Amino acid sequence: MSFELSAEHEDFRDVVRQFAAQHVAPHAAVWDAEHHFPAALVPRMGALGLFGLLAPAEYGGSDGDLTSLCIAIEELGRVDQSVGITLSAGVGLGIAPILAFGSDEQKARWLPDLVAGRALAAFGLTEPDGGSDAGSTTTRARLDPDTNEWVLDGAKAFITNSGTPITSLVTVTARTGERPDGRPEVSTIMVPAGTPGLVVEPPYRKLGWHASDTHGLVLEGCRVPADHLLGARGGGMRQFLATLDDGRIAISALGLGLARACLEAACDYAGTRTAFGRPIGANQGISFELADLAVRVESARLLTYRAAALKDRLRAGEKVSAEAVTQAAAIAKLASSETAVDAARLATQVFGGNGFMEEYPVARFYRDAKVLEIGEGTSQVQRLVIARGLGLPVD
Repeated sequence: MSFELSAEHEDFRDVVRQFAAQHVAPHAAVWDAEHHFPAALVPRMGALGLFGLLAPAEYGGSDGDLTSLCIAIEELGRVDQSVGITLSAGVGLGIAPILAFGSDEQKARWLPDLVAGRALAAFGLTEPDGGSDAGSTTTRARLDPDTNEWVLDGAKAFITNSGTPITSLVTVTARTGERPDGRPEVSTIMVPAGTPGLVVEPPYRKLGWHASDTHGLVLEGCRVPADHLLGARGGGMRQFLATLDDGRIAISALGLGLARACLEAACDYAGTRTAFGRPIGANQGISFELADLAVRVESARLLTYRAAALKDRLRAGEKVSAEAVTQAAAIAKLASSETAVDAARLATQVFGGNGFMEEYPVARFYRDAKVLEIGEGTSQVQRLVIARGLGLPVD
């Protein structure tokens, strides 16, 4: 199995890199300082085809692959993590569930605007009292037989892209009954933005990702038509587990972009900053640490694109097991996110006092990095998934 990207992939990388340099990099610091979500950037990303990479041509997409999406996320994340997560969540959590499990009618209604970047969708899984244990959702939905509507009550937390001016839809998980074995029946239901009873709480004050839109949601007697059920009733667990695999690979690409940016910035600074009559990069205390980081960044790159390639082969119908994709996604996400955190710490240390100043991007990357070890499953959850994949008797 080759880990070299095709010429087409590399050409696409150049396009996204130029876009990031022209439309994102000059504004990233201001967006971050002002906690401003750049809604006007989303249609530009749509026009470039970034939101349609996984979608069929009939919905305006390019029938592309996850590898291409990872390239786009990596290059955007190398400049600004907030823009990178906007794309990652918009495709992986907004579009992908509809694409994978939606009816023809649901796809025709929602996908064209989402693919074009005219709208964003979100996925409401995490709850205030249920983060890593997503299967224990307490949000409930009952089917009202008199109106043929789902009535939802509950709350969701940390939902990306859920309160933007162009958010059109939030897909939420909810308990819709009990299974024969006594376990909760979890389903996914699409709730259009603006539906009465859907309350978008004020944006969080976050450590990082300041230009990313993140809100808590409250559902209070929120009613949607019965046909807003996504896929089969009771299929929510299977759906969000499949969604998480793609999301973890995407977060791995996002972490890779941050780690690359920090390595590049630290090497440039170490080569030009002088102390005691020579560049600080001449000191082994710095040069060896950057060399070790280069090894980890390259490892993260290989793991990320191996996981993406496995998922692309599975989507193409090749003999790849879903379990292999889950294992590869967890390994890549764990390696890339922890590499990103360490890269940000090291880059800040190399920059010294300047690394503590917001005028230098490494300070922003330092704040942005930590959430990579938390979102789409904590590092502890990734280790649990990997251990299970090894056949170990872990709970």
